[in-house]
Amino acid sequence: MSENVYTLTNVYKTYRNDGKEFEALKDVSLEVREGEIFGIIGMSGAGKSTLVRTLNRLEEVSSGKVEFYGRDLAELKQKELREVRHDISMIFQSFNLLNQRTVIENIEQPLRIAGVPRRERRDKAREMLKVVGLEAKENEYPTRLSGGQKQRVAIARALAADPKVLLCDEATSALDPKITGEILDLLKVINEERKLTIIIITHEMSVVEKICDRVAIIDEGNLAEVGDVKDVFSNPRSKAAKKLVFPSNPFDPSSPDGKLIRIVFDGLRASEPFIANLVEQTGLKVNILSANTRSVGGIGYGQMVLELPADPADQKAVVDFFKAGGLAVSEVNTYE
Repeated sequence: MSENVYTLTNVYKTYRNDGKEFEALKDVSLEVREGEIFGIIGMSGAGKSTLVRTLNRLEEVSSGKVEFYGRDLAELKQKELREVRHDISMIFQSFNLLNQRTVIENIEQPLRIAGVPRRERRDKAREMLKVVGLEAKENEYPTRLSGGQKQRVAIARALAADPKVLLCDEATSALDPKITGEILDLLKVINEERKLTIIIITHEMSVVEKICDRVAIIDEGNLAEVGDVKDVFSNPRSKAAKKLVFPSNPFDPSSPDGKLIRIVFDGLRASEPFIANLVEQTGLKVNILSANTRSVGGIGYGQMVLELPADPADQKAVVDFFKAGGLAVSEVNTYE
């Protein structure tokens, strides 16, 4: 079992303004394991950015505990906190590069602040440029770089201090889909080769599906669900998870007695004619209302929304048939 990098226990964050209170985080408890890519996802205003800022104590929690390798961040004195923050690097949507400094000078910046000698920090910066594939750009200025190149520089700068954790706060939101894919691929390689724990904060399920091992879903300050990405995708339990994972269903049953279900299958079962098998083995028919596929962690998953026969006994028989075949089956409610 991997060591816990972070352990959050009953974390609350309350903001007070003009005599009014707003709870941004409500009783959040979760663990982030060493070496994993952990996703934190939620809609705008859900509290995910507040949550990530508690991980380096840029936000003080109102109650509860945030532990980093077993140390309660709230109990650290300023000198101890600075030392811990040396182990926690962060990249942002806006890159935060210094336009008046060259690429290599930007990467050297945290090392310069830490008092690392010039030759040593220059060697380290060049090493990090090689990691992100920008060796030829060391003397360019940020204004001459594309968005994807700027984010690669930001990643190189974050890695220069040899952190234990990389926090990515909406780091790909400003990039187009192709460049987003390239940055996520780079983060995956960095995670695998450097054994670096990466925490990704995003509102896009496609980002989580592509590279995260586990995911926490934040909804109105609450931890709605946490688990392996493939499990959350194939069988989301919370309303918030279902809204993020599945597209909305525009269909209603064709009769008052009708019932809609969603079946989810992975790439290993995609070639199986389970609808045809249902008809052949039971004589029962279903109506396919919608279907799509997506890649989750490199494995293809698909889902279908089906309308079942009107008879309750037939409905049960269909559901039992699909479950016996190893498919995840859930009822589609009207809110979807």
